[in-house]
Amino acid sequence: MAGAELREERRRDRLRRRARRFVPVPLRIRTGDLPKRLGSALVLLLIAGGAVALGGLVLDLFVIIVALAGAGEAMRLIWRATGNMAYRLAGLLAALVYIGLAAAALAQMPVVVLVLAVVTVIATDTGAYFVGRAIGGPRIAPRISPSKTWAGLFGGMAAAALWLVVAASVIESALGALDTGKSAGLGAGGLALAAAAGAGLAIVAQAGDFLESWLKRKAGVKDSSRLIPGHGGILDRVDGLIPVALVVGLVGTGLAGSGWGW
Repeated sequence: MAGAELREERRRDRLRRRARRFVPVPLRIRTGDLPKRLGSALVLLLIAGGAVALGGLVLDLFVIIVALAGAGEAMRLIWRATGNMAYRLAGLLAALVYIGLAAAALAQMPVVVLVLAVVTVIATDTGAYFVGRAIGGPRIAPRISPSKTWAGLFGGMAAAALWLVVAASVIESALGALDTGKSAGLGAGGLALAAAAGAGLAIVAQAGDFLESWLKRKAGVKDSSRLIPGHGGILDRVDGLIPVALVVGLVGTGLAGSGWGW
């Protein structure tokens, strides 16, 4: 049944692509799911923001709950993706390690770094969604994720870069004002580094998105679950955050050796 649904979905994707060659699809139709997505996103942000504001044990429990839910959905996808028991066991172990290490990295991050990482992923998704829907164009890997375009990727990179540039400037200015009463700013080098970090993390986030999309294709499903209206499951929401958390955690661990990390 799942295979038939996936084949029908692919058939619809092919028909849409062919139709767009002759009949432009209005932006309001391409973004018809936006109200539902925004409503669900607002609820998620309020819950996550509350956990971050309370911090401590509440934040740790929130990270654990999200990680367990995401791991459960990943294991379900892996189980459906193959009937080979050896592949299933290897996939389940890999999912547990992949998600578990990301959760551990998030739990150990300073709150400021955690917020920077999470909002970077949100900025990536937002930029990719709006730019991809508005411009369209060539797709990156249509067999894995038919909706992902190069325009969307570059839009996500630009949004993440802009976010980190603004955030780094505000943080540097605040710290400088507290320390000396004035701030000289980051300078061109600092701004370029922040922008490069944002763009790089956007690519990492999109890679995590593609990994989950590939797994869903193998499993014959569109979403990891139907828990969140307009968004799918928990794994659909954190697929980009998982690799970003791993990269940021590794960078933090590396900097710790030089006295700059956490």
